[in-house]
Amino acid sequence: MLRVLIRTAAMTGRCYAELASRYPEAAGSVVYVQHGLGSAGLARATGIALTVAVAVSAASIARGAIDYLVILLPWPPELLLALLIIASMAVAAYGVGESVWLAAAIGVLEIGGLIVATIAGLLAAPELHLGAMLPLTPAAWSGTVAGAFIAFFAFIGFETLANLAEETRNPQRTLPRGILGAVAASVVLYVAVAIAAVLSGSSPQRPLLDIFTGTGVYVFAGVAFLAVGNGTLVQIVMLARLFYGMARKGQLPAVLGWVNARTGTPILATMLAGCIVAGAALLVSFEQLLVLTNVITLAIFVLVDLALWRLHRVPSATVPGFVAPRWVPPVAALLAAALLLAELLA
Repeated sequence: MLRVLIRTAAMTGRCYAELASRYPEAAGSVVYVQHGLGSAGLARATGIALTVAVAVSAASIARGAIDYLVILLPWPPELLLALLIIASMAVAAYGVGESVWLAAAIGVLEIGGLIVATIAGLLAAPELHLGAMLPLTPAAWSGTVAGAFIAFFAFIGFETLANLAEETRNPQRTLPRGILGAVAASVVLYVAVAIAAVLSGSSPQRPLLDIFTGTGVYVFAGVAFLAVGNGTLVQIVMLARLFYGMARKGQLPAVLGWVNARTGTPILATMLAGCIVAGAALLVSFEQLLVLTNVITLAIFVLVDLALWRLHRVPSATVPGFVAPRWVPPVAALLAAALLLAELLA
């Protein structure tokens, strides 16, 4: 099952890499579906679905971050959640460049923290016996399949890079590298952390936290909060750019395309994005957020993969900087559709 998830993310990532190279626009998937499938209705539906997917994704990330923050600040979780989203919204409104640089800096800290935690988890494991991770009973298999669908959440997010195309230098070259690199890094880091967490017997609520003691608990909690909370900022930036791109194309009210002259950011779009994320985070449970994110994201993946498949079948004057093999889009669409069906029937 994990192989299927990884292959789906990897193949769809290649589709996004080519499409972002063909159409470096802020609306991302909405533009790809519009050009590839030639349907304004499907493009609009993709925009709505993407809005919901990003909102619930950001909300689930924010909830996960608060699980670590309460260790440092034992305040009401709802208050901490609101403060995190407001802070992320403020940074996103201050400037896209500043937001990206801050997210990148925290990303470096996140990778370092994951590497340290992985090493600590492996050292804390009673025995490095990978056979202990194999499901040997029906109940174990059931849990593995259910967990695999939730784990798919770890492999998505690369598609948000496409929405920053208009802020990227040489997007035909930079975006494909960024998208494919993000998929590869996610796979390596997720598998390493998952192995360390399982072998060390770590708590599923706060992975790898209980392998630390004393001051180490608070240090790791702080790093984990910044690392996980960083995703909230990225998703709010992405959602604001989506609204901005759709507003410019007349698919949303024009006011959402207004850009502040001083900050260079779509302020109203950013505020709307933050409010939607806050509503989802406060009203929907963490598990429901993860499942809903996966279902909507897989549906969008199917449409985007089919869009590129159709583009490969018609002559075009557009010469992308990256070209996915012709067999990738249909196979990626088939895998994403199969996962979507399995998720709905589970």
